[in-house]
Amino acid sequence: MDPTRIAFERRGHGRPLILLHGLGDRRQSWKVVMTRLVQDYEVICVDLPGFGSSPAPSPDEPYDVLTMTEDVRALCELHGWERPHLAGNSLGGSIALELGTQGVAGSVTVFSPAGFSDNLARWGMRAVGVAANLATRIPTQVKERLANTAPARAAARIALRGDPSSPEAKATRFSVQGLEPGAPYVRMVPRIAEYDFAERPIRCPVTIAWGDQDRTLLPSSAVHAHERVPNARMVSLIGSGHIPMADDPLTVAEHIRWTCRAADLGHRRGASRGNRGRLRS
Repeated sequence: MDPTRIAFERRGHGRPLILLHGLGDRRQSWKVVMTRLVQDYEVICVDLPGFGSSPAPSPDEPYDVLTMTEDVRALCELHGWERPHLAGNSLGGSIALELGTQGVAGSVTVFSPAGFSDNLARWGMRAVGVAANLATRIPTQVKERLANTAPARAAARIALRGDPSSPEAKATRFSVQGLEPGAPYVRMVPRIAEYDFAERPIRCPVTIAWGDQDRTLLPSSAVHAHERVPNARMVSLIGSGHIPMADDPLTVAEHIRWTCRAADLGHRRGASRGNRGRLRS
C-alpha cells in the first residue's frame, strides 16, 4: 500500500526506533514504553495497515505478514530511517524479525512473535478465525453486550493479561470493532494461523522475549524461536502475558534499550576500527 497512508507518532531524538503493535491493537499500546525511550532515541510508533488510523489494503490486494513487512520497509525508505532499531509484539514482532532477515534493522527486540507455534496452537488460531467470521454475522449492538458480560471480560483478562486478577487488568475486554465482514482483523487471523517464520540469518543483535503467563501464543513457542533464530538473546518475562507492554512496560523498555545499545556499541566499535585502518593507510 501507499506508505504515505500509514499513520505514526514520532517523539524524541537520536537513532530511529520503530515500535510495531500486535494484531487488533494500535500504536497507543506502546505509550508508556515510548516515554521511557524518547530520551535516547527517535521513537516511532506505527499503526500497521488496517489498524488504528492506518487504512487497510483493498479487498482485492494481498494482506498478510509479508505484505505488512514490505509496507513497513517502504515507510522506512520514505522517511529515510536507515537501519532503524525495531521492536514488536506478536504480529509486530514477526514483521520486525522478517525485516531483520532482510538486513533492514539495526537491532530487533520482539515480544511473543507469531510464527513459532506448534500444530495444536495453530489449530487454536484457526478456531479463532472461524469464530471471528461467525461473529461478523451478529449485530454490533449484540456483540457489544456480549463483550461486556462478566464471562467475556474474564476470558479477555485470561487471554491478554499476565495477572487477570490485578486491578490494572480490570478494564480489559475484547474489542468488537474489528468483527465486521471484511474487517482487517477478520482478514488477518487466518493468515497468521498459517504463517511460519522460516530460519534465516539475522545479522544484528536480536532479543526474543516471552511472557511466562502468555495464554495466546504459549511460552513453549520460545523453544522453536530459539531453534530458528539461534543468535537471539532469549528472555522470559516473569508475570507478563501476551501484551507485556500493558503488564510490565518498564521491563519491556529496558529489554529494548539493552538490544539497541548492543547494536550501537557494535556499530561504534566497527567505525572505530575503520577509522584506525584509514589512519594506518
